[in-house]
Amino acid sequence: MAQQRLKAAFYRGGTSKSVVFDGRDLPQDRAERDRIFLHVLGSPDPYGRQLDGLGGGLSSLSKVVIVEPSTHAEADVDYTFVQIAVDAPVADYGAMCGNMSSAVGPFAVDEGMVTATGTEATVRVRNTNTNKFFHARFPVKDGKAVESGSFEIPGVATSGAKVALEFLAPGGASTGMLLPTGQPRDHLDVAGFGRFEVSLIDASNPMVFLRAKDLGCDGSETPEALDRNTDVMAALDAIRRAGGVAMGMAETPDSVKLSNPRVALIAPPAPFQALDGRTYAAEDHDIAVRLVSMGNVHRAVTLTGAMCIAVAAEIPGSLVADMTQSAARPIRLGNPSGVLPVTAEVTRNGDGLRAVSATSYRTQRRIMEGHVLYPKDL
Repeated sequence: MAQQRLKAAFYRGGTSKSVVFDGRDLPQDRAERDRIFLHVLGSPDPYGRQLDGLGGGLSSLSKVVIVEPSTHAEADVDYTFVQIAVDAPVADYGAMCGNMSSAVGPFAVDEGMVTATGTEATVRVRNTNTNKFFHARFPVKDGKAVESGSFEIPGVATSGAKVALEFLAPGGASTGMLLPTGQPRDHLDVAGFGRFEVSLIDASNPMVFLRAKDLGCDGSETPEALDRNTDVMAALDAIRRAGGVAMGMAETPDSVKLSNPRVALIAPPAPFQALDGRTYAAEDHDIAVRLVSMGNVHRAVTLTGAMCIAVAAEIPGSLVADMTQSAARPIRLGNPSGVLPVTAEVTRNGDGLRAVSATSYRTQRRIMEGHVLYPKDL
């Protein structure tokens, strides 16, 4: 069968990996694009391995990033994120990936979309999924992004050059409102599971926050242990879907997208062991979080989720603000891979609140460049 060649690069961005395309190389028809993306990643795979593609069998390893020059006056490039489901023929455009955001600026520089001079580049990015903007700052040398450095992030075994990501006005990324229900906490009646107190916050990505103890958890569980607990996972999905309806994202729980909103268990800081075996004391972090992404517990924490937590910590009366044990900033998130610092600025705007910005730091690496192949008659 004849094969088509399509230019692409393979990147690690933060704790995720993705195939990255220059949007100008892709067909204009979205359905055709999606068929290519599914084939390249190896989805759907009923065995959950994506063995016949570049995906890694987890939501954090099954992603597509599209970067292209922007026509917007406040951006240098546009960034479109596509979440590829592992076991279903689904290409989801409903959310933005914060981790892969760290690769967008370096890709734009290395591909010549943005010219970098000196020792540091700042790339202004518009995310098309949310129509929100962020600035990526990172070191450059000889006009190319620098990858080596001493900065470490939880969940990545190697150090790298620091990429600063400042998300501007992250509130209302999906719903148009920082507090979609108008209040910092709500009660959800979830069919088959009961009534739960939650905080519904939309910053970078919409999130449903729930106390871990309300599902019989302590917030220190490993992702594998939670994934095996079918009762807890079923409850979390039902709560997430109920939250999506309450936030006005869908009319019924069944019509809530898999990608958004996301749901997170939060708990007071307590000693825990990270996936790499390192132990952390309660005083090493300010709040514990276990976040569900695309039906599985994330092995670290999504960057957009982390920034939503940072924003929520600044909202008086939210579960996150009440749970956070320290007034110091940045807030330190205890997650399965370690501790992640993140900060946010929230101001009062008239009678309401406004999320001014959320900032965190990542590393990235260009792993491979060349061409991906797909059947000509796909």
